[in-house]
Amino acid sequence: MNTPAADTQGAPVPVLSYGPVVLPVPGRPVDLQVRVTAPETGTGLPVILFSHGQGPSNNLSSLNGYGPLVNYWAAHGFAVIQPTHLASRTLSHLVADAPGAPFFWRSRAQDMTHILDRLEEIEKSVPLLAGRIDHTKVAIAGHSFGGFTSSTLLGAKVTDPDNGEEVSFLEPRLKTGVLLAAPGRGDVINGPMGEAVPYFKSIDFSTMTTPALIVTGDEDDSRHFTDMGPDWHADPYTLGPGPKSLLTLFGAGHALGGIPGYDAAETTDESPERVAVVGRITSAYLRSQLHPADNAWQSACEALTADPAPAGRVESK
Repeated sequence: MNTPAADTQGAPVPVLSYGPVVLPVPGRPVDLQVRVTAPETGTGLPVILFSHGQGPSNNLSSLNGYGPLVNYWAAHGFAVIQPTHLASRTLSHLVADAPGAPFFWRSRAQDMTHILDRLEEIEKSVPLLAGRIDHTKVAIAGHSFGGFTSSTLLGAKVTDPDNGEEVSFLEPRLKTGVLLAAPGRGDVINGPMGEAVPYFKSIDFSTMTTPALIVTGDEDDSRHFTDMGPDWHADPYTLGPGPKSLLTLFGAGHALGGIPGYDAAETTDESPERVAVVGRITSAYLRSQLHPADNAWQSACEALTADPAPAGRVESK
């Protein structure tokens, strides 16, 4: 892969990262902890809530993971809030017997609602951040299982396998989102992990009306879920209503070049250049969604197309 083209979104700035911010939540087995990462300077910062995936590492699936992507977003003007979901391996010794274990699919979405409810409290808890974020410009992003969580908050519905209830976590305070290597449709799930996540099988993307960018790797073949191949991860785009965009990264696996962490052992497609592309394209998309007069998205798409050896392709509807 060629070296990525020059970033058209301005030079990165130093970032500040603070955590944990501890939020007691009634009925939650342990307090909700979040990390906040933001640029050192600037006001009116848009906010990204980030939902981590599962993965085999002990700490990447927590507020301590996803540094390569989170730091990029913050260096380019976003305040990023990362919760540690109950499904994190860092909490497994504390919540193994709690209702919803081991994946806590409902609690994951509820964590994000709690964060939105207490955004002002979080902002005031972080040194040098008070008064600097824009509470009206909030996006959500998530990787893998976090992509499933994000899709439900953007409007996708699921059926609770325990009681047959149709569940909607649609959060109107979220203006847009990014789904990174998210699960696809449920009717093609036939792999060994299917029984462990029965709620995946009922997801309905037809109600996911919030604008979103879906990011996939053309080598992300999740056989433990389905034999559909990498196209499965594009289902939120294919089956969801517009406006949606799809970024397909060439040669990328499930880690999309290494977004879960620096030098993470489970990254099978490690590529700092690819991670930079993910950061640049997703940042541009969110900037233009949250500030429609900003042409960052158009510029990023044009730069990708003009590259003689492009890192991927974008399509929209």
